[in-house]
Amino acid sequence: MKKTSKQVQLSKGGIPSLSERMAWFREAKFGMFIHWGLYSILGRHEWVMNRERIPVKEYEALAKKFTAEKFDPKAWARLAKESGQKYVALTTKHHEGFCLFDSKLTKYTSVNSPARRDIVAEFVEAVRAEGLHVGLYYSLMDWHHPDGANCLHDLKARKRFVDYTHGLVREIMTNYGKIDYLFYDVPWPLKPNGWDSTKLNYMVRSLQPQILINNRSGWGVEGSLMPEDFDTPENSTRASADYRDWESCDTLNGSWGWNKADKEWKSVPNLLGKLVSCAGNGGNFILNVGPRGDGSIEEEAISSLRGMGDWLKRNNNGESIYGTERVNTEWMNFNPHGTSATAKGNTMYWHITRWYGKELWLGGLQMKVRSARIVSTGEKVKFKQTFKPTERLHLYDLPVNPPDKDMTVIALECESKPSQRLGAGHVWVDGVQ
Repeated sequence: MKKTSKQVQLSKGGIPSLSERMAWFREAKFGMFIHWGLYSILGRHEWVMNRERIPVKEYEALAKKFTAEKFDPKAWARLAKESGQKYVALTTKHHEGFCLFDSKLTKYTSVNSPARRDIVAEFVEAVRAEGLHVGLYYSLMDWHHPDGANCLHDLKARKRFVDYTHGLVREIMTNYGKIDYLFYDVPWPLKPNGWDSTKLNYMVRSLQPQILINNRSGWGVEGSLMPEDFDTPENSTRASADYRDWESCDTLNGSWGWNKADKEWKSVPNLLGKLVSCAGNGGNFILNVGPRGDGSIEEEAISSLRGMGDWLKRNNNGESIYGTERVNTEWMNFNPHGTSATAKGNTMYWHITRWYGKELWLGGLQMKVRSARIVSTGEKVKFKQTFKPTERLHLYDLPVNPPDKDMTVIALECESKPSQRLGAGHVWVDGVQ
């Protein structure tokens, strides 16, 4: 597929500002990650080749079993939309080296397997058709390529492997139209200069001027002034500094690639809690699903994702997630209500997972609350607020049972930007600690 005239025009006009490029991402908050490859055939985790020390030739034989007979990219994209996710990222090449796209640089691809399909092409088309943003993942590390490890000490091997890497990235950035998001992974065994990361990412931006690039190509690790667009904590909701965009990537169970023995599925309230924690700390949450080797997705995964989507759509609970901002709160998660918060302008959204009945209390609010309502029902909530001797908000005459079984949201409309201060001590006399 050739570059569109719009892409060419943007290339000539230069790269949009970070704020312009990040706008959709900051609004989206929630995305889907998809890990799929030859490891999915074995069903023993995506690191199975490394962990079981499977020889390259033995592992290569899996490509002859890659039939993808139940791969339905339209169903994947519909599931993401039903789940309330706004973008989807697919592993184009994982650490195993098998490419899910057509390539002129290697025959180790889905197109040369029994599937005879360019998985990335079909995926991109399906995701776009649902109005979602398109993300592509690319692992810099490669266990299959003969120079994948030798490149650390052999300069000729390094030249070959870096050229190969840049060539594959160029293909996925050129052949599939507009790509919104690029997720690099595992820059082993080279440092940024070894990968020629500056040149690599300059090339990506020349082809895709509006793209967002994560921080895992290594650029920025060694003191560079350009650590790319966003940080990517894994299995953690650890927030970056205020001036940095970030995204937590996590799994539905304990594995990224399909693991047929892993049945420890995270509950919908647990997953919603992670989503809220990310949004409240100024970040995004991208949640992974690992299809089976044939491309089908386990019912447990589908159920969890749809459960999140149901909650987000239920009488506009999504109002408390999409387009929200980092909120200045302390110890919201260390609270008997199992709570956390998000904010949008002067509105604070209090997310409650433990419902104590007709009364709730929240301490440490620094701003005056004008009104309160239950988001899912629109019901007005009665409240009293005091600032002396302690800052305390008392909500009363609430429903005995939680309005939402997974998580109830109460919107607090405030006179100023929401802020909460608690700390470990206690206010003793007239607000003086």
